Amino acid sequence: MLNKRFITFEGGEGSGKSTQIRLFQKKLSKIGNVILTREPGGTKESELIRKILVKGKETKFSDEVEILLLYAARKDHLDKVIIPNLKKKNYVLCDRYIDSTFAYQAKGKHSNLRLIRLLNKSITGNFLPSLTFYLDIDPSKGVRRSKRSSNKELRFENMPLSYHRQIRQNFLKLSKKHKRIVKIDASLSKKEIGDTIWKVFNKTKI
Repeated sequence: MLNKRFITFEGGEGSGKSTQIRLFQKKLSKIGNVILTREPGGTKESELIRKILVKGKETKFSDEVEILLLYAARKDHLDKVIIPNLKKKNYVLCDRYIDSTFAYQAKGKHSNLRLIRLLNKSITGNFLPSLTFYLDIDPSKGVRRSKRSSNKELRFENMPLSYHRQIRQNFLKLSKKHKRIVKIDASLSKKEIGDTIWKVFNKTKI
């Protein structure tokens, strides 16, 4: 399967997924070629869309516009980075993907869910990773951690804590629904989390 070496990392703000994906990349690079990428972003054009999405006022977009921008970035990312590298039999590690869209942009609205499902089918062909690591953290701790002085992408962090709590619940529901999603306790030490991720990966025999 084309998506066999496609692995994603998910989580709320400040969950430590970006740190863990880099640690995993170092280990994985010993057994194969590894491409590390992210969403929104991953290509020159998609990174421009990212800047629009993650900076500025929390309410500057309607839900529909935000979703459409994400899928424009995702389509470019898939076409130029993800699919070509998987065809070369490289591992592709992505910091956020479709599960973040369901967790963040659905917002419990049926109209949003319908639009996301429609775009997921028509734009991405329902292309999914073979394995997803979801790092679960208390939103109050995660958002506080993410609001470090070096972080200039704070549009989502500045949203109400209630929004982040709902995001966590959405991720938890997704992890129960899909077998490919493995929930990891992000309150553990960096080493414990990394060791757990590596152990799960080795069991999957990707």
